[in-house]
Amino acid sequence: MSLIEDSPFDTSPVAPVEYSPDSEISFRCHKGVDCWNACCRQIDITLTPYDIVRLKNRLGMSSEEFLKKYTAPFEFDRHGVPGIKMRTQEDAPVCLFMDEVDGCTVYEDRPTSCRYYPVGLLSKRNEKEYTDRTGYVLVEEEHCHGHREDRKITIGDYRKDQGVEVFDEEARPWRQLLLKKLSSGPTIGKPSPQSLSLFFMACYNHDKFREFVNAPSFTTMFDISDEEMKRLNEDDVALMHFGFKFLAQVLFGEQSIPLKEGAADKRTEERKETWELRREAEAEIHRAKQEQAEKDTL
Repeated sequence: MSLIEDSPFDTSPVAPVEYSPDSEISFRCHKGVDCWNACCRQIDITLTPYDIVRLKNRLGMSSEEFLKKYTAPFEFDRHGVPGIKMRTQEDAPVCLFMDEVDGCTVYEDRPTSCRYYPVGLLSKRNEKEYTDRTGYVLVEEEHCHGHREDRKITIGDYRKDQGVEVFDEEARPWRQLLLKKLSSGPTIGKPSPQSLSLFFMACYNHDKFREFVNAPSFTTMFDISDEEMKRLNEDDVALMHFGFKFLAQVLFGEQSIPLKEGAADKRTEERKETWELRREAEAEIHRAKQEQAEKDTL
């Protein structure tokens, strides 16, 4: 299937063809290849939430520590939906986890993009579709000589060989959230700053999200069993998937997490009282300013 009929990018490393799991490629990466580490010297890696869980746990860091030390934020769209990329060395796009001799120092927990290379994952969803569709592209960059290796393998077998299947499955709800937002056009609109902050926290700063879930304001609103709360406090992956459900509710109104009986009405009433107190305070400040202005004119 052709993706690009007349591509304006003559030097694009992405072949303008969509591949299936049965498509065969020629590729092998190993320590003896003459381009060893070349791909790690010029990275542009978007991290999934599951990538962050794997890496921060491997390094024995909190999610906040990991984000500050090893990542940089970016925006997926003009509405500011946040994403996270791997940080590189200050003077060159070199991966911070690359060792000149041994290669990747976090190999067993390397990100999804690294596992896929030189294959790229395509996740697609039309506005009226309820599920995403998956395809693949082949990335052929000049610095990579793994394509010259005499090893034929299907993309499906390559994914198994690289252990990418579990990474895809764990991050799929996150991709679905992004696809639904990016493909919805004006029907969803621009998320509020609070919604964007919640998206960042639930997807990337998992330890902060755990604090949020344990806060009284959350536990009095949502009907979560003691057993599930225990699991959320002990299992980062379970917490991550809970965050995806929470965001589906916040962004798209899906009733994915049950509310406690009467909690919504009580929250609405509390907000009304808060707004009323705020209006009264603002009115009092305004009256005080007017009185002071009148005194100043005397």
